This record gives sequence, C-alpha cells and structure tokens, in this order.
Amino acid sequence: MTYVIAEPCVDVIDKACIEECPVDCIYEGSRMLYIHPDECVDCGACEPVCPVEAIFYEDDLPEKWNDYTQANVDFFDELGSPGGASKVGATDHDPAFIKALPPQGEGH
Repeated sequence: MTYVIAEPCVDVIDKACIEECPVDCIYEGSRMLYIHPDECVDCGACEPVCPVEAIFYEDDLPEKWNDYTQANVDFFDELGSPGGASKVGATDHDPAFIKALPPQGEGH
C-alpha cells in the first residue's frame, strides 16, 4: 500500500507535499504530481499539507478516482525508480489517461 495523488491535483501542482516529503518520492509531471509507490515510506506527511486534498492512502481513495492508483504506477513505467524526485525535476511523463483529461480547476 502507498499514498496516491488523485484528480484534485490535476493542473494545480501546489508542491507543498514535495516540501513535506522526507524521502523525496513525489515527482512532478506536466499536469500533476505523482507518488512513487516503491519509494514512499507511508509516513503520511504529505496528506495534511495538500491544499486541494488530493492525497489519499490507497485504501481510502474515493472509488470515483480509482484510476489514479494506476496513473501513479504508470507514470513510473518509463521513469523507473530514480531514487529521488529532486534528481529528476519536472517531466512530461504524464500517463495518457492524465494527458487526455480536459483542463481542470478555475480559470480553464
């Protein structure tokens, strides 16, 4: 089990969670952030600081966002396990599911 970032993060990318993560396992795509399922230590530090409440423990993810568990996994198919998001920086590896979403949030 791990934490999952869901739809409220799409096109927001606040990064408060990145600053809070002690193991640097939250990576940045072009449209949202992703938690590496193998690098996450399940500490939960990211969840309360997310301003849009997009982070959930995998078992607590609302059913309507179940696809985001796979999106978080798919994001790392090409990227692998680099051992820290700060080494990678922002990427455009968003899974096709995320790339295909209509613009989210206010002002779109």
